[in-house]
Amino acid sequence: MNTNRRSLFKKLSLGLAGFLGIKTVSAAEESTSTATPHNEITMDQNIPLFSGARTFGKLLFIAGKGAHFEGDIRAHTKHVLDEVQKELEKNGSSMNKVLKVNVYLNDLKDYQAMNETYRGRFGDNPPVRTTIAAAGGIPGNSLVEIDCIAYID
Repeated sequence: MNTNRRSLFKKLSLGLAGFLGIKTVSAAEESTSTATPHNEITMDQNIPLFSGARTFGKLLFIAGKGAHFEGDIRAHTKHVLDEVQKELEKNGSSMNKVLKVNVYLNDLKDYQAMNETYRGRFGDNPPVRTTIAAAGGIPGNSLVEIDCIAYID
């Protein structure tokens, strides 16, 4: 199933790239490219499980960030947004350059408190956002997980 999703994502990405006029590169070209490197998350094996951040042309994709400590939704949301900001800046972007955000809540009852902490973090022109309550909860007992897509100048 993961292979099917990757294949579908690759096809969609290539189609979107063509639509946006973004030049695509092969894996061999990418390895010699001067594009921003990505950080990989490896779990118990030598093969990475996923990348924490990837670039595609001028787009930067940040993997979901969670908060894995005791605390309420406000503390978790602040921590996650701080981590997203660090990842964006490390990869040559910023909170003001975020185009799309996905917010995954452990419990929908935390929606209002999450919004109070979230408000203003992306500047005066916030990105498009989708917020859901994840069935079964967020991995690692986080009350919130956030991923995003941004652009790089």
